[in-house]
Amino acid sequence: MSNITCISPIDGKTYATREAAPIDEARQIIAKGKAAGKRWAERPLAERRDLVMSAIERLATERDEAANEIAHMMGRPVQHYFEFNGCLERSRYMASVAEEALAPIIIEDNADFERRIEKEPRGLVFVIAPWNYPYLTTINSLVPALIAGNSVLMKHAAQTLLVGERLMRVFAESGLPDGVLQNIYLDHDTTSALIGEGHFGFVNFTGSVAGGKAMEHAAAGTFTAVGTELGGKDPAYVMEDADIDAAVSSLMEGAFFNAGQCCCGIERIYVHEACYDEFVEKAVQETIKLKLGSPFDPDTSIGPMANARFANEIRAQIAEAVEAGATPLIDASAFPEDDGGAYLAPQILTNVTHEMRIMHDESFGPVVAIMKVSSDQEAVSLMNDSNFGLTVSIWGQDTDRVRSLGQHLETGTVFMNRCDYLDPAICWTGRKDTGRGVTLSILGYQALTQPKSYHLRKKTA
Repeated sequence: MSNITCISPIDGKTYATREAAPIDEARQIIAKGKAAGKRWAERPLAERRDLVMSAIERLATERDEAANEIAHMMGRPVQHYFEFNGCLERSRYMASVAEEALAPIIIEDNADFERRIEKEPRGLVFVIAPWNYPYLTTINSLVPALIAGNSVLMKHAAQTLLVGERLMRVFAESGLPDGVLQNIYLDHDTTSALIGEGHFGFVNFTGSVAGGKAMEHAAAGTFTAVGTELGGKDPAYVMEDADIDAAVSSLMEGAFFNAGQCCCGIERIYVHEACYDEFVEKAVQETIKLKLGSPFDPDTSIGPMANARFANEIRAQIAEAVEAGATPLIDASAFPEDDGGAYLAPQILTNVTHEMRIMHDESFGPVVAIMKVSSDQEAVSLMNDSNFGLTVSIWGQDTDRVRSLGQHLETGTVFMNRCDYLDPAICWTGRKDTGRGVTLSILGYQALTQPKSYHLRKKTA
């Protein structure tokens, strides 16, 4: 029997431990979810939608308590509770378009023929959530999956072990029938084995590239649909006509919010030579204002990284880049809370090249590299020089110019004059090693339903 343990980055002590389910017990949980899902799918859409939204509204009332719990589990400052505002925003939007998204497509309906395409739930949806935004990433699939008539099994990362329990409780208290939403603790081998047995109608995984490959490998030959969102190495391009103050403010927040632990966080910035010096100077000034410290201190803007191991990977990337010629612009001694463990000072690097790991490996921490460019073409070439393709942030005044560049960018989302944001009306998707998942928007319902065609000939003579 194995245990799943959350070690708090605040003090390195065990915060929570749960027993991993043996495979036979997991199969029983899965069977319960499938049976409950069939009954759930028979309920009217409006009823399903209203019950789901009741649970999300209830979750929002627990924002402060949940934010405190998140701070203990993965170190995010308690005042950064926007995740729960995002849960409301995304859920409300997905609920508002449910009827349109799930409506049948009527091809013909007359005295002779009825031809239509219905959209049916996939059955049991397996949501495997990451630790960096454990509520938001779950909500992206959980809410539309339930509204569409699926049942859901959740598995959360060890670092945010208790999130599933809270979600289970608020949905149960809101009247969701037993078994429609379940939470499970699993080790990696059992997870892969269950996927390989073909139990699920859909598997939604958010996490690392290695984890995404493991999901697809486990599902191989089962014909199980798998959606993956695997992070990024997201770039920004600051044009010569950009509002520099606005760009600095937004991009530095995009780089360092949540200690840089955002899949769409800014990790590379390309700045036109005409405004490069001004941008770099102001970026440094913005960064040294940050406060590294306890996530419970109201003045803290950067808490510890979720694990000392993650922080050490960032330290290694920075050290390798500096050894290869990069210039660090932030004096780490100005952040005495940097303890060589999970607490890590923010850093800006210049004089970087694409031969350095800092420019192609996902960092997922409080470090950003800045390069000078002389043209749009050079910027596009460098932004595309990555195995990832989640978002690109472009700063300038000419919308047509940005739209034109967007046609050449290998990315899931093109932002203009903003970054690090998910608009629930626009699908969240990526290219290359970022994976092939699609969540949010009307398109998000397509992954969670399956078509059934009806060709009914009413007259035979």
